[in-house]
Amino acid sequence: MSKSVLIVGGGTAGWICAAYMAQMLACDLPGGVSITVVESDEIGILGVGEGTFPIIRRTLERIGLDETDLIRGADATFKQGIRFQGWKDNPNPENEDWYFHPFQVGSQHTDMDLLPYWLLGVAGDIPWATVNTVQERVVDAKLAPKLITHPNYAAPLNYAYHFDAVKLAEVVRHRAMELGVKRVIDTVDDVRLDEQGAIASVQGRASGTMTADLYIDCTGFRARLIGQALGSEFTSYRDQLFCNRAVAIRVPYDLPDAPIPSCTYSTAQENGWIWDIGLQSRRGLGYVYSSDHCSDDAALETLQRYIGPAARDLPHRLLSFEAGFRKVQWRKNCVAMGLSSGFIEPLEATGISFVEIAVLILCNLFPWSGDYERSAEQFNMHMTTRYNHVVDFIKLHYCLSERTDTDFWHDNRAPSSISDKLKGKLEQWRYRPPSFLDVDTSHDIFDENSWQYILYGMGFKTDISARAGALRYYDGARQEFENIRQQSANAMTAVPSHRALVSEVVANGFRPAKR
Repeated sequence: MSKSVLIVGGGTAGWICAAYMAQMLACDLPGGVSITVVESDEIGILGVGEGTFPIIRRTLERIGLDETDLIRGADATFKQGIRFQGWKDNPNPENEDWYFHPFQVGSQHTDMDLLPYWLLGVAGDIPWATVNTVQERVVDAKLAPKLITHPNYAAPLNYAYHFDAVKLAEVVRHRAMELGVKRVIDTVDDVRLDEQGAIASVQGRASGTMTADLYIDCTGFRARLIGQALGSEFTSYRDQLFCNRAVAIRVPYDLPDAPIPSCTYSTAQENGWIWDIGLQSRRGLGYVYSSDHCSDDAALETLQRYIGPAARDLPHRLLSFEAGFRKVQWRKNCVAMGLSSGFIEPLEATGISFVEIAVLILCNLFPWSGDYERSAEQFNMHMTTRYNHVVDFIKLHYCLSERTDTDFWHDNRAPSSISDKLKGKLEQWRYRPPSFLDVDTSHDIFDENSWQYILYGMGFKTDISARAGALRYYDGARQEFENIRQQSANAMTAVPSHRALVSEVVANGFRPAKR
């Protein structure tokens, strides 16, 4: 009977895992699972990315975390998508190159497929994200996705969050412990295996021997249990995704009431890209780059140049990673979560999403009767498929670029760096747009809408002229494009500024509308 769980490593991954399992596996009931997190006070949280994807709202709501507590405790702000700048063409100061990947799709009042009509020019020469979402204008104006009177985790506009990773771990830890999770502050110095090669115990420097029925490895890139002790191999995707370093700087706002962007800015550079995230009290910035194409010193200079004079004398942090994952993330009685299982890169904020997905699957496959092997087989299949699919989605951002200014962009366009599956999709999409047929709803984080926003944001051309005569709703499409434009105009006056909403939540909390 598997009833006790030991999570080795805290941080965002460890505590989200702990809180979610505590809620779903009844940690607070006599027949539930006993959960302990052992975390070292010597090892800091990596905090490569401070952005999330909208499924985080469902996760936080499920564990019972109040949204006001999240905003207050984690320095959190709202994220409505990603604005990509400089990805399509060579840098040109006279022609700004950008596109938007929003979380909101289409009109609020119809499910009509507008993409074929946009491809045929019905909406004019206007970007797809501009005509198919109300969110772009809202984001450009630095407005919020909701009102102070909207319920927890609900809004007319889809959203996720930006947050301070260290503070988020503290907020979720508090909730997990309310749900019955035990916390041990200690450093694990040794992992001991039994005769069958499963984990028998872990050795804490202060606590001594600690045992459990199931062990969860949240030790980050060190992968102390799943990698070092159990030997689960890491599969690298460095031949497709070249970025493997990041240099990060935290920049205070010039003014305490400075506007807060409600999207992530992702700005392409000579050898990678810079993230720019607005929190309540500061901006979080980092240059993600390839060490094969750029030195650490040059990367730091690039980031400092992007920030400007504000970067002077501010400390920076260098981070190393490799795009890839372990195809065996559940071996014997050990499951890897977070960075110990894999990491692609922070471009689309998939890191925490993989934690959420993994713990959801684990709770459904939890080996109550001790049947680890079958649960592990299914878990590994699901997670491997998801990682493989995300690799192609991230690569799409790079391989469609027409930048020729550096070897980094030349190499990203090389056919040898693109998977056969992605090549096949691109060939199909020359004559039909991405649809539900191209997405595995059981394993894909990103649906066909996300593929469309990146594909056409990057300037890809799909020729559907052969079917133009078979489309019968041209007038309806024109009306829907106009409806979305009007909804966008209405949203501009309906929601407050992002800074104003966050400040009000911090001061007074969300409150129900008066009846």
